[in-house]
Amino acid sequence: MDLETVREYCLNKKGVTESLPFGGDTPVYKVMGKIFLIANINPPVSINLKCDPEKAVELREHYADVTPGYHMNKMHWNTILLENNIPNKYILDWIDDSYNLIVEGLKKSEKEKLFKLK
Repeated sequence: MDLETVREYCLNKKGVTESLPFGGDTPVYKVMGKIFLIANINPPVSINLKCDPEKAVELREHYADVTPGYHMNKMHWNTILLENNIPNKYILDWIDDSYNLIVEGLKKSEKEKLFKLK
């Protein structure tokens, strides 16, 4: 999967913004101001995604290209290398999972605001 596909997929989600708080080679995607995906455009191209702790371990055991989140809480974040053999559908599903975990953790007022967005 390429980063442009990841970018477009993220930006089509409700309430998502893109920023470069860590520099031009690390795009960050947030929903309602909370990070759900960090990309690394330098080889090896990768993304960091929030993940349920049990599922995070399961994915790491099953896929060599999934490792504990680089510079993140290793329990809750995975780094996924994009240049290898993981099917695109799985990566998109994991992006959805990360987004949904962040949305679930929003305050009630933030959720109401998000759901009112077009």
